[in-house]
Amino acid sequence: MDALFLAEVTLAGLGAGALYALTGVAFVLIYKATRVVNLAIGEILMLGGYAFLGFAAGLGLSPWLALPLAIAAGGALGWLVERALIRPMLGESPISVFMVTIGLGSILAGVVQLGWGADPLRLPEFMLSTPVFIGEAYLAPKVAIGFVAAAVVIGLFLALFRFSRGGVALKATAADQGAAYSVGIDVPRVFSVAWILACATAAGAGVLVGAIGGISPTMGVFGLSVLVVVIIGGLDSIAGALVGGLLIGLVEALAGAFLGGEFKLVVTFALLLVLLMVRPYGLFGTHEIERL
Repeated sequence: MDALFLAEVTLAGLGAGALYALTGVAFVLIYKATRVVNLAIGEILMLGGYAFLGFAAGLGLSPWLALPLAIAAGGALGWLVERALIRPMLGESPISVFMVTIGLGSILAGVVQLGWGADPLRLPEFMLSTPVFIGEAYLAPKVAIGFVAAAVVIGLFLALFRFSRGGVALKATAADQGAAYSVGIDVPRVFSVAWILACATAAGAGVLVGAIGGISPTMGVFGLSVLVVVIIGGLDSIAGALVGGLLIGLVEALAGAFLGGEFKLVVTFALLLVLLMVRPYGLFGTHEIERL
């Protein structure tokens, strides 16, 4: 086995895994605060890429202005979805809310196809193209930038939850909504903030993913890999999303390089099944015990 080739495949896998982890954090934020499994996260990521294209190519704005606008558009969508769709469903069965997010994803994919068509599109170039070498191993510059951006954002979220009052409020709400109400925490506001931050994060990840591989209405499939990431890492663990993302990115890269691209999903879901049998709540997820 060529050690240099293995190193390059590993680096590419970790780069892809960082983007999985970033999107996984968006998934975890919503679940941690509201206990909602948001299966539309892949379509929200997709919409971030198309929003960037609309601002940069459609309106002719600088890509560095289009990027924060696309992230802000994702946050605005999160606020709207939480207020209009999720909040009225509070108290309903989890499967009902789950189905709402599936319907939301289908609607977003349909809107994108109506507005931009079904063909894949390229985003305007805005990243540095200087080759990146780690030792002798080559890493695509866009992948390297995506890895660094994901690491910074995830680090900020970890610091937010550990040291800020907002992070404490979110953890308290996730632990016990009734107790959070009793100590004066505005639980509906926490829900809104969680959705805004999560969807803004997913939109930003969509720009990074689109810059590397282009955008299309089928980008929502990315959400399937993200779902595997958060199940493996733990639905309510940001650290788990980080570890799970890097692990899945690495596994997919190695499977694609040595077994063939058609085996990537097979190996990924086989890993998921094995882990669920050993640790049903994920590597870092909370082991909840319910009394019947």
